[in-house]
Amino acid sequence: MSTPPVEQVVTLHGHPFAYSDSGEGPVLLFIHGLLGSQRQWAHLVDRLDDDHRVLVPDLFGHGQSAKPMGDYSLGAHAATLRDLLDRLEIERVTLVGHSLGGGIAMVFTYLFPERVDRLVLVSSGGLGREVSPLLRSATLPGAELVLPVLASGWVRGRLASAGRALEAVGMRPGPDVREVWSGFTSLGDADTRRAFLATTRAVIDPGGQTVTAHDYLPEATQLPTLVVWGTRDRMIPAWHAASATTSIERCRVELFKGAGHFPHLDDPDRFADLVREFVAEDA
Repeated sequence: MSTPPVEQVVTLHGHPFAYSDSGEGPVLLFIHGLLGSQRQWAHLVDRLDDDHRVLVPDLFGHGQSAKPMGDYSLGAHAATLRDLLDRLEIERVTLVGHSLGGGIAMVFTYLFPERVDRLVLVSSGGLGREVSPLLRSATLPGAELVLPVLASGWVRGRLASAGRALEAVGMRPGPDVREVWSGFTSLGDADTRRAFLATTRAVIDPGGQTVTAHDYLPEATQLPTLVVWGTRDRMIPAWHAASATTSIERCRVELFKGAGHFPHLDDPDRFADLVREFVAEDA
């Protein structure tokens, strides 16, 4: 029987860092994406922590963790996760990274290969240049002036009213709309906006993604890797999944038909079954 998730806060690099810790067994470390939080993985804990230890952090700049000034590069996030594992005396993990979290997972694997058993990439960044114009716009000059206006209480209130009106006539938002809205509302906080812009500009420019995993993946070609993507992903195109197969020898791709950028939310049961099966496979 699994143990209930334990919400924890530790001090890393001098700042509060939040995470949940549940279950016993092989460790799964889930890494959320840009403007996400551990909440996006919460529905998977009960599905997986009966025979796994499930570790789900809020990255710095996100959720309940601190939003300090400083380095928000993929390497900095990876080093923070390494420090969390050291604090918890965890030697090895399977990394499950979504979007930005996928890029962090690949850099973590490059920097600390001895700590990684397997790699799960979900709608991952770092596998191609293409990315949503919405994210590219955040890297344009003056975005720090425009963003507070767009994320103001007045604008958020009007959009929320429009959403309620649509729900009243039976139009229910899917996972992509709900998660983008949740991320957008978090930008009402100035520290979150600053961290968002710093993180985005560390990996994206006006032309698209600037960090390519192909600089790192050849070091991990023998690492068992599962790539999961939604066929209707409008944030990062699904054909990027094919890029992973060119660099990772032991790579398996699973497409979720009709799902968007959050396939683990579109079909959580299938996703949990895939992860459980993948972790149980013989090395």
